[in-house]
Amino acid sequence: MSGDVTDGKSRPATMADIAAHLGVSRQLVSLALRNAPGASEETRRRVRQAAKDLGFSPHVGAQSLRRTRSTDLGVVFTPAHSTESEIIEHIYPAAAACGYDVILSAQTATRTTDQAVEELLGHRCAGLIVIGSHLDHTGLRAVSQRSPVPVVDVGSGRRNAYYDIVRSAGDNGIDDMVAYLAGLGHRQITYVDPVAMPAAVLRRRGYGRATKRLGLPADVLTMPGEYTEGDYFDEAGSAAARLLLRRDALPTAVVAPNDHAAVGVLQILLRDGVRVPEDVSITGFDDAPIARLSSVNLTTVRQDPHLMGVAAVQAAVRRIQDQDRKPGETVVATSLVERGSTAAGR
Repeated sequence: MSGDVTDGKSRPATMADIAAHLGVSRQLVSLALRNAPGASEETRRRVRQAAKDLGFSPHVGAQSLRRTRSTDLGVVFTPAHSTESEIIEHIYPAAAACGYDVILSAQTATRTTDQAVEELLGHRCAGLIVIGSHLDHTGLRAVSQRSPVPVVDVGSGRRNAYYDIVRSAGDNGIDDMVAYLAGLGHRQITYVDPVAMPAAVLRRRGYGRATKRLGLPADVLTMPGEYTEGDYFDEAGSAAARLLLRRDALPTAVVAPNDHAAVGVLQILLRDGVRVPEDVSITGFDDAPIARLSSVNLTTVRQDPHLMGVAAVQAAVRRIQDQDRKPGETVVATSLVERGSTAAGR
């Protein structure tokens, strides 16, 4: 039995239905379902079994409205960016460990960060986590100023007085990658720069720092595009590869600050007969699922999604529990993952 039937139409089972089914009061059913004092263990068992038999599901929205304190964390994310889903995967258990539930709201090409935030505020969330937003500091500051709850930006900003920052050490990660390639004998290392990416400035800084320290010529391909487009990174990489193919000579290595951009470079070069890694080594950043495919096997910089997700939840909960606490910054270390897309410089 999956519910009752009234006037020929099915409807969800209610606590009143469970009470009628067992011949007890609705108040007793409520106590049993909430594990509150006043119901015996046998009654709780019978109520839980009846709820299962009748297909009863608690009304989460109604429960939330009855609470004096919200236990929901709102998370804004971009579905088109594969690394964000991995961070969210780790936000769920981290939030549960702190006694919080998670509500997701997407930002897309047709739906702004502001719209996603307003939806979550309408759900009376206790805190907001914004992942990979296209908003700059001014935009995020505006969001935090109108939000009555703490805001955490999982991205690339710096410590400020308005919202918490959780980011990877992107500059160090790119610096490490350039140094790794130089150690393989590469001297012509091109950097693909999708400028609309929120972390673009930070990761480009790592490239510039490494080339200067190692005495290598800097070669930056600035690629414009719209960050909210689902294929932005792939197309930025593809466009960069086409520019490289027009040159008299290819670089010996290409560094991309995003795995999807790196795969875009890889596909276009392979299609043109360029061997990877024999002719050109290619590297990315993130260690996204696409980088781990055996057909891609991409050398990349990993930013640990587990550490990012846990740090985001902890930052939000700290400020929820201590309203006088100042926003902070958490920097998650990166690590280099060596795979088959790199080899010694030709």
